[in-house]
Amino acid sequence: MKRFLTGCRIFTGEALLSGHGVLVANGRVEALLPADAKPEGAEILCLSPDALLTPGFLDLQVNGAGGVLFNETPTVAAAHRIAEAVRPFGVTGVLPTLITDKKEALDAACGITADAASVTGSGVLGIHVEGPFISKERKGVHNPDFIRAPSEEDLETLKALANKLAPHNARVLLTVAPENVSDASLADLAKAGVVLAAGHTAATYERIEEATHMGVTGFTHLGNAMPPVQNRAPGPVAAALAGRDTWCGLIADGHHIHPGLMKVMLAAKPAGKIFLVTDAMPPVGTDAETFILYGQTIYRRDGKLTTEDGTLAGADIDMASAIRNCVKLLGQPLTEALRMASLYPAAYLGLERTYGRIAPGFAADFAVITEDVEPLETWVQGAVVWSKDG
Repeated sequence: MKRFLTGCRIFTGEALLSGHGVLVANGRVEALLPADAKPEGAEILCLSPDALLTPGFLDLQVNGAGGVLFNETPTVAAAHRIAEAVRPFGVTGVLPTLITDKKEALDAACGITADAASVTGSGVLGIHVEGPFISKERKGVHNPDFIRAPSEEDLETLKALANKLAPHNARVLLTVAPENVSDASLADLAKAGVVLAAGHTAATYERIEEATHMGVTGFTHLGNAMPPVQNRAPGPVAAALAGRDTWCGLIADGHHIHPGLMKVMLAAKPAGKIFLVTDAMPPVGTDAETFILYGQTIYRRDGKLTTEDGTLAGADIDMASAIRNCVKLLGQPLTEALRMASLYPAAYLGLERTYGRIAPGFAADFAVITEDVEPLETWVQGAVVWSKDG
């Protein structure tokens, strides 16, 4: 069915438009037309004049949501449930994220990802494997008992999965500590299509530079689970900010990184190279005050998720709130904050020809929001999948 969405302003990912509508068909954007157009055979839907139609948001780091933890249940149903649970926040695509765990959990998660991503409209864009190939020195809340170097079997599993996901326009994002993974392994993974990020790392500035030449193109939750910048040991954070071609994920909750430092990060990187992630956990989208991770209770307090001793354990934030924080805390224009949640993560995954813009040929995945970034509707494949009005 063709639908013509009109009546509100449109942010295309590049510009704000008034007096236009979006024609969608077969899950894709077919055309941008004058608002008073009457496309033949199309159902005309008038959106609120106070609303803004924007590309749907993409979240590349979602450990859980809606009461589901991907580590606990690495299944197709869990991946789909996580994607559904974040739709009320304008999110149309996610990478369910498996943090450091035993090998059986990693194998199970990799084993179901292609099936989860192959379902049209599921919102599952692949998988983010965050560990276990990380640094014990910078483990954060990750269980050190499961941290290890990748085996040949691990490498083959990840390469095979990347190849299996490619036809579905989906990706494997792998977070590693480059000091603990060989150049040959990094290059081999990158060549196979695995998107590589440095994270939970104590690598030197020089090692990070070497790793970027081997295929590491990004940084996971920049500034977290990394050593602080020092004059004679600038480390991974400085290397990330100095790199012109690398991308950085940012948790903009005001707790993981001080707003002042986030402003510095945004000023240092070229436009388009910092994107928003939530690092969401099961309480997001629920009223839950606790959940269990690695057998220990994680508490939801004062906008944070922490262990009893105060160690951060993911984030208590949704993508719409992260966008609002970019505007209110960091002084970013709304249009730039929206790109940080849509176009830029799409570009990092190499999916910028499908997601992140409202343009002919792109996925008809939209968020309908107020000027204050309060979600009103979420659209996937040209159909409403969540509405504030039910």
